[in-house]
Amino acid sequence: MSDPASPWPLELRSMQGGRLLRVSFDDGSSFDLSAEYLRVESPSAEVRGHSESERKTVSGKSNVAIRDVVPTGNYAARLVFDDGHETGIYTWSYLRELGVEREARWTVYLAELGKKGLRR
Repeated sequence: MSDPASPWPLELRSMQGGRLLRVSFDDGSSFDLSAEYLRVESPSAEVRGHSESERKTVSGKSNVAIRDVVPTGNYAARLVFDDGHETGIYTWSYLRELGVEREARWTVYLAELGKKGLRR
């Protein structure tokens, strides 16, 4: 069993035709994360840039799906999306953070879209 401060994933399961990823941890927590949410919050340099000022607001991903979940070492998974994006390495701690902060992050994302006149 992992350190309680760093829950270990027990399951990553693509569901609903790749539109949802269920992430379950050994502390009993479980999160259903939409492919759209995971795509727009990708940890890749393509999305995040190399600083906050370079961060991009990704739009038009409401119909994106996860094509593959590729284990990466002992610490992460690379998600391959059907729009061709496949460079994001989602560490276990980042997936947990996305689950815990989902509502707040989604609210910020929707506000950014509105401010920039973009659509999901």
